[in-house]
Amino acid sequence: MKQRRRSPRRRWLRLLLAGLLLVVLLQTGALLERYSAAPAAADDCTVQVSPAPASLAPGVLDGYPRWLTQERGTVSDASCLTRTPVYGVARPRSTDELRRALSFARSHGLSVSVSGTRHSMGGQASYPQALVLDMRDLDRVVVDEAAGTVRVGGGATWRKVLEASHARGLSVAAMPSIDVLSVGGTLSANAHGADFRVGSLASTVRSLRVMTADGTVRTVDRATDPELFGAVIGGYGLFGVIVEAELDLVPAEMYRLRQRTVPTADFPALFQDSIAADENTRLMYAHLSTSPSSFLQEAIVYTYERIEGYDEPMPPLREEQDSRVARLVLNVARHGGVGQRLKWSAQRHVLPRVRACHQPRSEALRAAEACLVSRNQAMYNGLGLLRNRLTRYTDVLQEYFLAPEQLVPFLREARGVLNAHDAQLLSASVRAVHDEEVLLDYARGDRLSVVLYLSQEVSVAGNRDMARLNQELIAIALRHGGTFYLPYQQHYTGAQLRQAYPMVDDFFALKRQVDPELLFMNGFYSRYADAGSAVTASGSAAG
Repeated sequence: MKQRRRSPRRRWLRLLLAGLLLVVLLQTGALLERYSAAPAAADDCTVQVSPAPASLAPGVLDGYPRWLTQERGTVSDASCLTRTPVYGVARPRSTDELRRALSFARSHGLSVSVSGTRHSMGGQASYPQALVLDMRDLDRVVVDEAAGTVRVGGGATWRKVLEASHARGLSVAAMPSIDVLSVGGTLSANAHGADFRVGSLASTVRSLRVMTADGTVRTVDRATDPELFGAVIGGYGLFGVIVEAELDLVPAEMYRLRQRTVPTADFPALFQDSIAADENTRLMYAHLSTSPSSFLQEAIVYTYERIEGYDEPMPPLREEQDSRVARLVLNVARHGGVGQRLKWSAQRHVLPRVRACHQPRSEALRAAEACLVSRNQAMYNGLGLLRNRLTRYTDVLQEYFLAPEQLVPFLREARGVLNAHDAQLLSASVRAVHDEEVLLDYARGDRLSVVLYLSQEVSVAGNRDMARLNQELIAIALRHGGTFYLPYQQHYTGAQLRQAYPMVDDFFALKRQVDPELLFMNGFYSRYADAGSAVTASGSAAG
């Protein structure tokens, strides 16, 4: 039989189709890798060094001391949106080096900004041409079991405090929701976390050691210099440097983790009548739906309930496992639509089935308890899943505080505003706080906080869209008698700041009294201290 020859056209067509298939496979593989893999290194957004001339030895340029770790260059924050040119970065390793850094700044006519891990997102830890203090080497942690306290260097991370406390059967009384932040930085913002009975960090602080502008270290507490004590907590580094904090500890406990899904409209009553009323419920937070079909109208409520009869040793702390699938789901959600539906469905139905729980040896407990988690493990959370290779986007936080009865009306208005902007809401959570004896208090009684974690494009248009969005959300919060959190982007006007924080001019006046030479400076003070220099949202975005 005579064999039919293939035509050249058909052969080329097959080669072309095979080539196209290979390109599609390669591009799909590259896309999956980019959306699911962790970055090889940390984001290059916090430090950018201008190298010294090769003819000069390191550390001697223009009289720089050798412990100055960065000469000139810029710093930014976790959002990568506030790159600021600085005189340099000092990383003191002792109180004496810290004092010398302040003396160096005074003698050179420099302003000083104080930073930890730089997760404030509006210039609170930087100032143009300032000497930036990187406090991360002042990180000593000493647990006093008898006193039930821990002494913590201002640069220590909460992870280090958790690990030291857990080893002694103790736990922190309060901390922020992630453990990579510095203690000094979060005290400077008076952060809060999942322990709704404690509220913010302020109530857990026994005393502070603060270095003021003249290099003096002052020990302050509620009885000794209560005015300075209440200004430093939530004072954004404007009154001095937190050298050390003495914090309350509580016994480490095992909790039952429960998850339930409720309409958001039912959450305030559920919290008041069931969660807060149950003394065994110690931690609580809620995640609101980001799916288009139930946007902000449905909530997954997580509670950690103290269990009786647990007498086994506390399980060791576990590192969270890196999950390429979870990172892929989160990053696909940046595009909205189907991605957001997939993420919410995974939170509701998949996560409870794959969550790591401690299995006690006791048969009775194993039968009765579905998921046991230690208090310290519940707070042992890093940022691993949020790190990605998508340089086109960055993530920012915004937060608003509402009376419980105003939560649902606020969210009802916020839905329309969020849907009208380009930024994608990746996560919305609700926590509970209450008022504290600090000068810049964000709560006027018992409040529910709404924390929005948003993805925006890194572009001028993306910045402007985020500024308009935050402006509108702040206006809604203020209409409902609420306030907003100050560590994030400064899109608010001076008038909005003073409406939310009527004590802010007293705060600025005390700052000038304690630091008359204005040695400690940052973007917050320079932008808002003058009551006549209110900044518009558009002007803020352009900056």
